[in-house]
Amino acid sequence: MSHDLREELATLTTEATDASLDDIDLVSTLEAARRMNAADRSVPAAVEPCLPAIAAAADRIADAFRAGGRLVYVGAGTPGRLGILDASECPPTFGTDPGMVVGVIAGGTPAITTAVEGAEDDEAAAVRDLDALGLTDRDVVVGISASGRTPYVLAAIREARRRSATSVSVACNAGSAAGQIADIAIDVVVGPEFIAGSTRLKAGTAQKLVLNMLTTLAMLRRHKTFGNRMVDVRATNAKLAARSFSLVQDVTGAADADVDAALRDASGEVKTAIAVLLTGLSAAAARDRLDAADGSLRAVLS
Repeated sequence: MSHDLREELATLTTEATDASLDDIDLVSTLEAARRMNAADRSVPAAVEPCLPAIAAAADRIADAFRAGGRLVYVGAGTPGRLGILDASECPPTFGTDPGMVVGVIAGGTPAITTAVEGAEDDEAAAVRDLDALGLTDRDVVVGISASGRTPYVLAAIREARRRSATSVSVACNAGSAAGQIADIAIDVVVGPEFIAGSTRLKAGTAQKLVLNMLTTLAMLRRHKTFGNRMVDVRATNAKLAARSFSLVQDVTGAADADVDAALRDASGEVKTAIAVLLTGLSAAAARDRLDAADGSLRAVLS
């Protein structure tokens, strides 16, 4: 490691040591758990000052979806895995196409489960990976990096800007390098980790909270929910089929047989089944009405 890099890392909050935890290997497991839990409670408070930036980014993502663009998460190691996790949850939760939210990790598929040596330092790979996606100016790239200085992520943000895509950074150091070059900076300063430098801990928790908010808020803006109900859920297993039934019945108050019939006629589409039961339209007509209303169930019902 070069002297300059050592000096740079020494300035990062995510690399700092919390002296109050110097004895955690000497205390009982229960006491260590209490201290770790206390440290974790600080994470949501650290997210709060970033809410305006998070909301701005979510609105840009919703605009991108409306224009046929994508949300592309980019990260190395834990941040990359968190991006892939959030992307993979969108289709079953919101009924989206798998290509609408994409996770890209330095080192490719093997890096999801195994550390790939040198991958986070490969700037050229970031450019190649975004090129392989056919990144356009309709897309939003969210670069995730605890330090905010990961070369792979910085290169992805720069490439996004070169292609006129919206760029967002999610980091855990104030004034991060990534934030300084992104269109929207989300710097969640969580402080030193419970285990110094182990950014899978508080930093990882903060990143997970932010990514949850970005997709959930963007999907709210794209009418993927009715209130807090996931009315675009896809019933891909027995649990989700039961949830679909409960959602329709909860919103409509219809009898079991009527809910079953509406879901059957609507090919399992919760939003369509609700519209059928509350408007009296056929499933085909309800679907057409939803399409004309940009997918807004509230607009159809009003």
